[in-house]
Amino acid sequence: MLKRAERFLETAEYQLNRGFYDLAVFSLEQALQLFLKAKLLANGVDYPRTHSVRSLLEALMDVAEEDRAVIKRILDTHLMDFGVLEDAYITSRYVMREFRREEAERLGRVVKEVIRDLTQNSS
Repeated sequence: MLKRAERFLETAEYQLNRGFYDLAVFSLEQALQLFLKAKLLANGVDYPRTHSVRSLLEALMDVAEEDRAVIKRILDTHLMDFGVLEDAYITSRYVMREFRREEAERLGRVVKEVIRDLTQNSS
């Protein structure tokens, strides 16, 4: 799952550079979702059957004691960003939604920050 998350992150960067902002945001959501599910598995629990990155972070906070403070800060800081990522997942399938470059770039920074913080903290 981690390798696939990395590939979605790389795909998002390519899509962003090509101006495919809606696809870039979708790929960012997929990267973060897969990363969080991998973290849950690494903590010995099966991940919940959800596509909500907020729910995955909350589930991770319940089982990853060493990451609890970091996850709380991440949730407090980026709650709205996670809502936009979840919308990107839903709208990619059912309703067209356009994203601006600035939105995609911001969400890219958020996803990379979350992955970096949860990787560094667990090292």
